[in-house]
Amino acid sequence: MQDQLLDQIPSLDLADFRSGDPERKARFVQQLGEAYQNIGFVALKNHGLNDEQTKQLYADVQAFFQLPDEAKQRYEKPELAGQRGYISKGKEHAKGRNTGDLKEFYHVGQEVQDDDPIKNEYPDNIWPEELSTFRGTALTTYRTLESAGKDVLRAIALYLHLPENYFDDKVKNGNSILRPIHYFPIENPDEVPQDAVRAAEHGDINLITLLMGASADGLQVKRRDGKWIPITALPDQIVVNVGDMLQRLTNGVLKSTIHRVVNPPREKMNTSRYSIPFFMHPRSEMSLAALEHCVTPDNPKKEADITAGEFLNERLIELGLKKK
Repeated sequence: MQDQLLDQIPSLDLADFRSGDPERKARFVQQLGEAYQNIGFVALKNHGLNDEQTKQLYADVQAFFQLPDEAKQRYEKPELAGQRGYISKGKEHAKGRNTGDLKEFYHVGQEVQDDDPIKNEYPDNIWPEELSTFRGTALTTYRTLESAGKDVLRAIALYLHLPENYFDDKVKNGNSILRPIHYFPIENPDEVPQDAVRAAEHGDINLITLLMGASADGLQVKRRDGKWIPITALPDQIVVNVGDMLQRLTNGVLKSTIHRVVNPPREKMNTSRYSIPFFMHPRSEMSLAALEHCVTPDNPKKEADITAGEFLNERLIELGLKKK
């Protein structure tokens, strides 16, 4: 499997893992692990989101981003380093670049419901006053994707010959983020920097990302041979990929694959594109030190030990969201 160069990402059914049928579950674990060793991405159905939830969230997200810039900027808090609320156009750039991406976005974070002291690490969420339903739809989506993500991590644990619940306590009240993104229309393409793109090539920071279907084409993933292939998912699927934290934990056994969102053809630059990723993060104290059995003579240890919180802080500085 690992030697294959795929032309599309594999499609899997989370119902197989949740079925209670040992054979279906084992097949899901194997297929997921092989895909994550090969290309780092899968398309996943039966993830728990229904059409009504999805439509309502997209309606709220579109309504927010259609507000005037000065209204949106009331919900931007630079002192939070982009961890909650609105992040305005061009603020974030890919690691190693200075040109901002052609996007704006909104961050919804963890709401701790018990007496877990980690609550003190998280700023309060910021909710737009203009949209009465935004909070409810965003939090429902957050919980649904978090639940699906926990099951994907359980399958990953089994593939790695770890206890199935290995990640459970590490992601309980984890620092995960739901990020509605608006790739805004460009009325005059000549006015933006020549190298500006909707999202420059990058790897995600977190353990795994669960991406709700984008409203237009443009997402591409880079294969091992350097060829970019389009990511396509059916309307009932989400795309789930490995992030840098999981790659680091597994010493590169599972692949955090570089991906990007390219600009549309010039004649379509004046159209919007929306997408809603859920970045699944662990608790800040989780160690990302390489798992012992992922370090072998053929695969020597690649990275120094670091915690998830330290790694996130490093990357926020590299992305331009946080100052040193």
